[in-house]
Amino acid sequence: MTTVPFSVSGKTAIITGAGSGIGLAFAELLLDKGCNVLFADIALRPEAKTVVEKHAGGGGPRAVFVQTDVRCWPQLRRVLDKAVAEFGSFDIICPAAGVFEPAWSNFWHPPGSKQSGDDDDGGRYALLDINLTHPIRMTQLALSYWLHPDAAAPSAASSPASPSNAKRAILVSSIAAQLPTFQSPLYGASKAAISSFVRSLGRLDSSLGVRVNAVAPGIVRTPLWLEHPEKIVNLDQERDGWVTAEEVAEVMLWCLQSDDLVGGTIVEIGKDVTRNISIFNDPGPDMTVGKAMTASNVKDGDATVWDRLKDKNAWALGQHAKHE
Repeated sequence: MTTVPFSVSGKTAIITGAGSGIGLAFAELLLDKGCNVLFADIALRPEAKTVVEKHAGGGGPRAVFVQTDVRCWPQLRRVLDKAVAEFGSFDIICPAAGVFEPAWSNFWHPPGSKQSGDDDDGGRYALLDINLTHPIRMTQLALSYWLHPDAAAPSAASSPASPSNAKRAILVSSIAAQLPTFQSPLYGASKAAISSFVRSLGRLDSSLGVRVNAVAPGIVRTPLWLEHPEKIVNLDQERDGWVTAEEVAEVMLWCLQSDDLVGGTIVEIGKDVTRNISIFNDPGPDMTVGKAMTASNVKDGDATVWDRLKDKNAWALGQHAKHE
């Protein structure tokens, strides 16, 4: 089959987490490039709501919002159904929704302890459902639609994916996939798993025209950092570099459209640094101060973990213990 250049113009993308941060920046960029976008998120921040309203109708690319809890598989299926109903089909998925070791789903706040929102009897961590299971399931659902559109969505106005009818999935990993993350082990584990998952699907590109790639940003200037004092304490904002959500979005667009990339590629993004991460013998992120890879005050954040481990009210199961 003949491979044709991929352009986002005239295409349709589904982005989870499009209500803020990287997801919103990517959605805005795609809309500017002539691509319809379905925003899927728990809620829209005011700036995201403005973008959706601006592109709600008219002659240009459209934006549609679907309130979505990405932990719920039926809601993920509904998102894809909505994209088909609104636009006839979809060509791009970006499961960008993610969390960075919040108190309510945190390794250092185990299920059953005072601050955890993970149910002691629930058998799951919300962080892993959001950061890992949802991108995996969304990619799986998209493949069902792309490879067998007549079975997955009889109303879909599309033919099966192929090298001449290419589709794209762009996932969000992190430099935490390559580094020890003492304060956020669940987050680091989720991102390492995302990178492995993406690499494992690399062969879909040449065989079926479905390219699955990921970006691995360093410290990104988003609300995940700026609005959480327990996270921002790790940074020296005068010395440590930031990469902006808009810069990450530009690399994500390049991953979709570049003829030089292949499926399974992981692209690291720092301040003025973009590189492909090697599968074997990779040197790791550049930890030079100012490269958006370094948090100079990380010892201050680590201290809160050590204090928590000593405090039975913060760490022990306490009043929530049921099986003693």
